[in-house]
Amino acid sequence: MANDELNEMIEELCHSKAEEFRLIGYEHVTGEEVWECVNAKYAKKGQPELHELVNDILSLKVTQFMNFLTINAYKGTPF
Repeated sequence: MANDELNEMIEELCHSKAEEFRLIGYEHVTGEEVWECVNAKYAKKGQPELHELVNDILSLKVTQFMNFLTINAYKGTPF
């Protein structure tokens, strides 16, 4: 797969996860926020394998996501 195709696939997964969160009542979640949450995990470790990245997006729980937003709110960063 080309990089553009991989990026598009990952973006679609993030938007799908955001839609899942919206369905259970978290109305203002965006795919970009989901990506920032998942991507923050790899800030120190570097680029993960594709299967790890896909698994982390699909298995992201609302509590993990809300913890990420709360911590960043305390830090004063947008995500």
